[in-house]
Amino acid sequence: MDDFIRVTGARLNNLRNVSLSLPKNKLVVLTGLSGSGKSTLAFDTLHREGQRQYLESLGMVTGLVSKPAVDSITGLSPSISVDQHLTNRSPRSTVGTVTEVFTYLRLLWSRIGVRLCPGCGKDIPPSHTDAAEADEDAEPGQRPCPHCGTPVPELVMGSFSFNKPAGACPACTGLGEVIRPDVRRLVDDDKPVAQGAVKSWNAKFTDWSLPVLRAAAGHYGFTFDTDAPLGQLDDRQRDLLLHGVESPEFRRHFPDTDPPATVAAGRFEGVATALLRRYNDRADDPEYRERAERQGLVKQPCGQCDGTRLSAAARAVTVHGLTVVEATRLPLTDLAGWLGGLRERSGGDEWPLVEPVVADLEERVRRLVDVGVGYLTLGQATPSLSAGETQRLRLAALLGSGLTGVLYVLDEPTIGLHPSDTARLVDVLRRLRDLGNTVLVIEHDLDVLKAADHVVDVGPGAGRDGGRIVAEGTPEEVARTEGSMTGAYLSGVVSALPSRGRGDSRTAVVIRGARAHNLKDLTVRIPLRRLVTVTGPSGSGKSTLVLDTLGRAARRHFHGAGELPAEHDGIDGWEHLSKAVLIDQEPISRVPRSNAATYSDVFTPIREVFAAGSRGRLSAGHFSFNVPGGRCERCEGAGVLTVHMHFLPAVEVRCPTCKGRRFRPEVLSVRHEGHDIAEVLQATVDEALTVFGDVPQVATRLRRMADVGLGYLPLGQPATTLSGGEAQRLKLAKELGRRTTGRALYLLDEPTTGLHSADTARLLGVLQRLVEAGHSIVTVEHNLDVVRASDWLIDLGPAGGTGGGRLVSQGVPGN
Repeated sequence: MDDFIRVTGARLNNLRNVSLSLPKNKLVVLTGLSGSGKSTLAFDTLHREGQRQYLESLGMVTGLVSKPAVDSITGLSPSISVDQHLTNRSPRSTVGTVTEVFTYLRLLWSRIGVRLCPGCGKDIPPSHTDAAEADEDAEPGQRPCPHCGTPVPELVMGSFSFNKPAGACPACTGLGEVIRPDVRRLVDDDKPVAQGAVKSWNAKFTDWSLPVLRAAAGHYGFTFDTDAPLGQLDDRQRDLLLHGVESPEFRRHFPDTDPPATVAAGRFEGVATALLRRYNDRADDPEYRERAERQGLVKQPCGQCDGTRLSAAARAVTVHGLTVVEATRLPLTDLAGWLGGLRERSGGDEWPLVEPVVADLEERVRRLVDVGVGYLTLGQATPSLSAGETQRLRLAALLGSGLTGVLYVLDEPTIGLHPSDTARLVDVLRRLRDLGNTVLVIEHDLDVLKAADHVVDVGPGAGRDGGRIVAEGTPEEVARTEGSMTGAYLSGVVSALPSRGRGDSRTAVVIRGARAHNLKDLTVRIPLRRLVTVTGPSGSGKSTLVLDTLGRAARRHFHGAGELPAEHDGIDGWEHLSKAVLIDQEPISRVPRSNAATYSDVFTPIREVFAAGSRGRLSAGHFSFNVPGGRCERCEGAGVLTVHMHFLPAVEVRCPTCKGRRFRPEVLSVRHEGHDIAEVLQATVDEALTVFGDVPQVATRLRRMADVGLGYLPLGQPATTLSGGEAQRLKLAKELGRRTTGRALYLLDEPTTGLHSADTARLLGVLQRLVEAGHSIVTVEHNLDVVRASDWLIDLGPAGGTGGGRLVSQGVPGN
């Protein structure tokens, strides 16, 4: 039997007729500069062909999974991919639900949970019946209290689910948070209603609303002066304007008066009430809901359940003194310890009843701890997880599958992982390998490369300069290969940039008494006009300090908007700054029509260049795929058509009219330097630079994108497919193009995500230039190259979860 996966003539995207042999049942690492072709080889070639061959062996139609551009691939196994894209952004999804640990926890509480009787106040012991396994959607039955006979509901698994009526908090329906209006963002107290006090009203709607407001006030016997500044209105007038005549806030003033019957008579809905209604009516439109939140809605923890999502009855049930809410707030490492002591605490008939449940729980929690997410809690919402954390949750699930003979393809599993946790992750990858699987990992982390059985370096550059095999073999063999950039870093011939040695400065921002999440009343001084890196183990509180506390506070200080900052006593030093810019890893858009070119504003001057080249026949609008005119109307400029399948997910097929090129023939006939508009969208940033090097307004934007390590990125790549690191660097490139006066504070969240060491050095050069221009940078990072190059380090820890949240050390690297 052949012990290798053999690839011959791979030429998809930028791969240059690549042929190579990958050893089976080994830990194989693909590395190289960003955009060199690693993902094309791993996911688009090997993984896709593995899927196609497996489906074909089952006799299934494989027309929907096309064969990649390759002469042959032999020795493939069925493949499973674990990439960086977040697939579950439901606010109802938590770490506990996606890993199914919470399911077993609910079963444990329903079997042996103890609660107080509402009649006599005594403990009601568990019933030890099969009620726990009842249909979760059914209403729990009743049983009498053994002490006083008061009927109480049976405990079933649904009693502890925030996604079931039996267990959800009635106030927030199990979401744990409610939407409330932020009055400061809705209205301007210095203006009258008639002169634009309501920020979301245009002039026409304002004129329509004024007589309704006056009629409403007259109905209740008072006047509403629409020409008086809002700050001078009394409580009745403000409640009328903000909440409307049917709201509890306004009706408390006139409890015995019925509201007006019609709008003309004064049935005014209220500014905040109308915004909340539209927000709830558009539950399936995330773009609209985001816009409504920007207009003046904020999310706050539910006051009835204190953000726990569960009903009061569910929160009162205990297992050996611990409520299910307290269990979901324990870091997974602490939860593992509590589960380990259950046997000693359980007596009589209790332990045989829960032993299989506890055994399953312990195994699932242990796998999560092994992949490096032991600092997470079961209650953390999955939309708040990083791409790396999501990937490691899926990796933990794979460990429990027990499959053998599988090709696993993973995309940078070390993202967001502290170097101290990398060794544990490598052990997990080796365990997958030792089960009899081939583990193929795309990775830049040098520790993972050194631990691999086989390394393949793709390059030597990115885009058209990549797509070749520069080196392959053991890590030692790659380190000795001349011309391999990866080898140069592995051997130590090339090292990271050193620190500039700039220590503490006289001006600083000081965060006082930060205590959100696991922060322990932390006071931290952040020197300005420096590259400051906040580091520490995963879960030590870095993001809470920089993004949730400093970032949100900065947004409210400079813009008067945004979510409320995490709990702290205060922040000093704003007077030294003119603005603050938060650049995180949130998607730049959830609309596939948005792409790198449109977001970076480079597509507008590109379209103008093509319009000029048409000699007046076409306008710039004809070269847009988002508006009618020059686009293909069959696919409306998407290049693909969505086909809805019965019993299967919808699939996208190439548009038969434009052949995936998005535009009409007369638009595609216009060329610049030999390229049409469709070819430009398919080109990478570096390739586009060679085409538009003589067009300053285009070349300047493209160079900024290349400087932050995005030279490999196709201009037309949909925003929905960008990784968190790519989205962040694209935001940074756009921000660098803004004219900045004064001193800015830039807050970044692991901007080196997905970057090769050589690309990281290039990005560091950009950050250092910002500092030299007088700006301040605070970045959350684990990358040791960034740590060494920083001017000032703030190290949090000493561990993650409850073991973190303290200042371990600070100062110049190496001191």
